[in-house]
Amino acid sequence: MHTIRRSAASVWPPATEFGRRLIRATLLAMSIVSFSVAAKVPVGVEAPDFTLDALSGGNVRLQDLRGRVVMINFWATWCAPCRLEMPHLVRLQEKYRSAGFILLGVNIDDDRKVGAATAERMGIKFPLLFDTDKKVTRIYDMGAMPATLIVDRKGRVRFSHLGYESGVEAIYEKSVRDLLKD
Repeated sequence: MHTIRRSAASVWPPATEFGRRLIRATLLAMSIVSFSVAAKVPVGVEAPDFTLDALSGGNVRLQDLRGRVVMINFWATWCAPCRLEMPHLVRLQEKYRSAGFILLGVNIDDDRKVGAATAERMGIKFPLLFDTDKKVTRIYDMGAMPATLIVDRKGRVRFSHLGYESGVEAIYEKSVRDLLKD
């Protein structure tokens, strides 16, 4: 009698297109469920104020940005989806900056030098803030990386998204455009 052994590699990735689709659908459903329960700051409430050190020097306080549409993107250098999303965010900031939009990149790496070096390599031009002690990250408690919120001119959270998948940048842009019209 012979025993057939299969390594994980022989069953992963799924051998059929159906299997691959099933796994993608399952992962998407899991991300939707986590999205609905993970965000501590719900849409419609005032965004908790914070002050963080900026790469450019000094501090940036969220409250001081009232009157502008603000996107807050929590990211880390170790987060592959964060790095995939970043070029889209750079383009969004460049496109809508003059209309009253500002994007705040909140880097949560323990070492701000790592975040700063990565931001420079990626061509990030929007304000880069550092949350090395994770105080602001805990307040917002988004539960995933990247985590993105869009705050209206009055300081209310109007949009929240966890993770990154191709195409979400179009949703970000529509949200920003709509809020800039208000």
